[in-house]
Amino acid sequence: MMAKKVLVVGGVAAGASAAARLRRLDEDAEIIMFEKGPYISFANCGLPYYVGGVITERNNLLLQTPRDMKRRFNIDVRVMNEVTQIIPAEKKVEVCNRMTDESYRETYDYLILAPGAEPLIPPLPGIDKTNVFIVRNVPDSDAIKNYIMTENPRTAVVIGGGFIGLEMAEMLMDAGLKVSLLEMAPQVMRALDPEMADILHSYLKFNGLDLRLSSQATAFEGEDRVMAIRLADGSLIPSDLVVLGLGVKPAAGLAKEAGLKIGSTGAIWVDEYLRTSDPFIYAGGDAVQVKDFITGEDSYVPLAGPANRQGWLIANNICGRSLPYKGAQGSAILKFRNMTIAATGKNEYELNRAGIKYLTCHIHPNSHATYYPGATQMTAKLLFTPDNGKILGAQIVGSDGVDKRIDVLATAIRAGMNVFDLQELELAYAPPYSSAKDPVNMLAYVAGNMLNGDIEVTYWTDVAQEVSRGAFLIDARTPEEFKYGAVEGATNIPVDEIRNRLAEIPKDRDILVYCQVGLRSYITTRILKQNNFKVKNISGGYKLYEVIRK
Repeated sequence: MMAKKVLVVGGVAAGASAAARLRRLDEDAEIIMFEKGPYISFANCGLPYYVGGVITERNNLLLQTPRDMKRRFNIDVRVMNEVTQIIPAEKKVEVCNRMTDESYRETYDYLILAPGAEPLIPPLPGIDKTNVFIVRNVPDSDAIKNYIMTENPRTAVVIGGGFIGLEMAEMLMDAGLKVSLLEMAPQVMRALDPEMADILHSYLKFNGLDLRLSSQATAFEGEDRVMAIRLADGSLIPSDLVVLGLGVKPAAGLAKEAGLKIGSTGAIWVDEYLRTSDPFIYAGGDAVQVKDFITGEDSYVPLAGPANRQGWLIANNICGRSLPYKGAQGSAILKFRNMTIAATGKNEYELNRAGIKYLTCHIHPNSHATYYPGATQMTAKLLFTPDNGKILGAQIVGSDGVDKRIDVLATAIRAGMNVFDLQELELAYAPPYSSAKDPVNMLAYVAGNMLNGDIEVTYWTDVAQEVSRGAFLIDARTPEEFKYGAVEGATNIPVDEIRNRLAEIPKDRDILVYCQVGLRSYITTRILKQNNFKVKNISGGYKLYEVIRK
């Protein structure tokens, strides 16, 4: 049997993963990788940290080189070679060597498309000035780093509050610049629900970031360089340096021109085996449309983890192993200074849009046992179905231990677990690492109490309306805590006094209870419920209220 010839377009996450896996499965295949830039297999996600000096050695970003790929995997890697046309009927591609400007053609048995994504660059006046940068590859990060070193900018504006935007803001602040961040939406990190994003907003401002939410740039003013950014309200923000972090769009142009099917998201359509509409052409990574693991809807998830997985699967499928891609759930994590922000699965906006019914709960557990030094508090949110408690999504904002918990919850979603399954998880415990009841277990206990009818929950977004309709609001904290800050209109009845003060609580009104983080109000709620009061526990407690009201 004649050895197959496989061409790979794109040499970063999905492309490099596919090529390396293909060689491990088929020693005889002829594999040629085309990369239009000067580098392959570089660490996109590390680029901001190189700009900020956290990663000091540039070469650490280069995970593989063409020479390495040739020596270890016998792969013909051609950098600065751009595939400009696909001719499916002839099973050929046209390639332009950008170093010589010469064009040539290559035949294939199978073609793998992994061209990645392109940065979103709005057509605003002045956006092409010399001190406006993007962050998509190593040369981009080189340009920003060199500009900082040679021009000594004092102010910077980052446009976009997603992963790249927040990471670049942190790195520019660490480099000594005064940084403003513009975000068109009323919150950063759209994977988070608003109340969880508010925790991050407070932290960003506390750390000195000039955060401008619901703000839109309309022009970049200056001569050769941007001197200031004009906003939609007419105001100006001075800036010596601008970084665009507005997100990405799939690089689907090559596939579209070849007549391949494009999905509803604008990305390349693939089936569950990552085949395009041409059975001899596969595609993966930031250029493709996939199914959402939870809703089954078409989705676009440009993340490194799914891209690497898709490349690995493509190689398996070309070699006849027939492994489907089961969908993406959008697990993601971000660091800003000492805060970690993580999410997996769906948020409320996405569930509402998909018409999926859900419940939510919040807790504020510590990273490990409080009697062991160094414990920090996190805020965790779980979203689950109201019938059987199937887990739909989770979000955590905190410091230590966030990554550990979000990974457990992401695994639980992938396994189709419900909240009662989470209660049963036996997770590793020692005082430096966790508590005997891990935060994941605690989320599950709270959710289980809701499903079992042990407690009824309400949310701060609904409390004012419920009080206006006559609900009686109880603060179950100590008098000292109450004195230093409480919700207007609340009556302070500490949990330890509740049984002796039942006569003060009206039985003809709805009762709403809160404490600092939710535990004491839960105990109060159980006491009142068993004394025939109609009572609800306010999810997230006063700690969440303090964040939301700011």
